[in-house]
Order: sequence, then C-alpha cells, then structure tokens
Amino acid sequence: MLVEKRNAGRNAAQYVEDGMVVGLGTGSTTKHAVEAIAERIRKEDLDIIGIPTSKATRDHAEELNIPLSTLDEHEHVDLTIDGADEVDPDMNLIKGGGGALLREKMVAMNSKELIIIVDSSKLSERLGENFELPVEIVPFSPTTTMKMIEKMACSANLRMHNASVYKTDNMNYILDCRFEYIEKPGELSFKLNKIPTVVENGLFLNLADRVIVGRKDEVEEWVKK
Repeated sequence: MLVEKRNAGRNAAQYVEDGMVVGLGTGSTTKHAVEAIAERIRKEDLDIIGIPTSKATRDHAEELNIPLSTLDEHEHVDLTIDGADEVDPDMNLIKGGGGALLREKMVAMNSKELIIIVDSSKLSERLGENFELPVEIVPFSPTTTMKMIEKMACSANLRMHNASVYKTDNMNYILDCRFEYIEKPGELSFKLNKIPTVVENGLFLNLADRVIVGRKDEVEEWVKK
C-alpha cells in the first residue's frame, strides 16, 4: 500500500498553486503529499502558506521548511489535502484514526476545496463496514458517554496508547465505535453531536470535492458531481 499512498499524495500535491493557503491533513498518506508540496516549494519557488491540522503535521511541515500559519490568521483556505480511514461510493468519509478529526473537520469546513487521498484498501460500500467510527469526547464521565453511544447499535471502546488513555491535541479522549455498518450517517452524526460530552465525530459527510485513490501503480480520481 506504500506505493499507492505515495502516488495518491504526490498526485494531490500537483493541485497546489502559487499563492494558495493550503490545509495540511494528518496521517500516513497525507505525509506523502506534504513532502511533495515541500519539494515543489524548493524546486519551483512555490509561495504558499500551510495550515496544519495536528501537532504532528505541524512538526513535519516545519522540518520541511513549509511556511505555516493558523486558521485564525487565514480563515479562508483555498485547498486542503487530507486522508481518510474509509470512503464510500458517495465520497462520504470516516476520519479520525490519527486522532485529529476535530481540527481536520474545522479546516475542511473552511476550505474552498477538499481533496482526499487514500490507498485502495480504504474504499468501502458502506461506512463502518471496515473501520470503527472515532468520536472525540471531553474527559468528563467517559463511561457514561460510552453507554449513551452504545445505545446507537454499536460497541464503543476508549482509545488507549501505551497503557494510558489516548489524548488528542485538544486534550480530549476518543471513543472508537464499532458498527456492523452505518445505515444513516447523517442521522447518526446528528444524534452523536447532541450528547453534551461529545465534541465531534469522525463522519465527514458531503465535504470531499475530489478523492484520489492509489491503485497499484496508478491513481484514480473521483470528483463531486
């Protein structure tokens, strides 16, 4: 899958134009796009500003000498390139495997265009079939929140890291929720976000404008109708 990720990332980087404000997503596939953007900056003297969606992406971009800023300083983003954990045929997504779903969604919603890059293993007929849905929650009463979410026909587990509760860049927790599949993503997203302790969920619906899929040595592009 490494070749597919690299090809998708490098292809997406070609959509970056001089003078753009570019949202830089988080994850192993997006890392290839960030590196390709840095290469274009060096070779083409490309003038861009990057808006990182996580501390990890910010650190990586800084190492590559990509000029960075914040969403507060640049509220309107021209283009965001990000990955996904699952993509259905309607270009709806599950994101949050890397723990950055809140910042990723905020940047995506303030972008003129969102390009999603994935390898072929991330494609699914129905969301939730192959990947758990991450839900970011405040640390207050996680067990109670978990029980409320499990009433929505799923099993939920508190994400752990090195024997400790995983914390996002926002110092929140993540519940990974296993569904057989998600029949009505829009309805589920609404119900999840009504729970007071839920900050945001990993359903990215009707946000992607273009999906670039790495398939062996080639790439396939889907464009929003």
